[in-house]
Amino acid sequence: MIGYLEGTLLKKDEDRILLLANQIGYEVLLPANVMETLNTKAVGDVLSLYVYFQQTERQPKPVLIGFNLEAEKEFFQYFISVEDVGPLKAVKALNIPIPEIARAIENNDAAKLTQLKGIGNRTAQKIIATLKGKMQKFALISKAQKHEITVEEDIAKQVIEVLVSQLGHKSADAKRMVTEALQRNSAVATPEELFEEVYRGEVKG
Repeated sequence: MIGYLEGTLLKKDEDRILLLANQIGYEVLLPANVMETLNTKAVGDVLSLYVYFQQTERQPKPVLIGFNLEAEKEFFQYFISVEDVGPLKAVKALNIPIPEIARAIENNDAAKLTQLKGIGNRTAQKIIATLKGKMQKFALISKAQKHEITVEEDIAKQVIEVLVSQLGHKSADAKRMVTEALQRNSAVATPEELFEEVYRGEVKG
């Protein structure tokens, strides 16, 4: 199974690319919100993608779906667990940033979810019913994560903001939770890792 590819960009189409890796050309489907991040990429550039591999008895031809971040791939796997949302439908649907989708799910905002291509109100309600409570860390995904994040204060600030504005914690409590999480694990390098450490501590507590 293919989970990650790194190679040279050979071709870009509207919803897919051709990536040369180890003398093999891989056709990889990209959601619109991933394709947008490749606007600055040209044929011949080096590119790396996390890959979701899809192959079933009903669809024996392998399909590769690419993402910039492992967290985006993880979100996708949650998303396709919703009834009536298969991988190919999900690829077409993801036309707005994942953090916005995650926040809409957590905030019961079905109207926002109907902005996704091919998603009507009934499916939007199914998405909320299935995924609400599981999306907090995906609300923290940022474009900066494609590059290494080294400023601990920036990470802490992002997590505190989500804890307060999205999840209803008091500011003082959020700061305490983040401070304690960083004391337990100073090696966290992304907002998602810090968020997971925060809630790991709360569960243990």
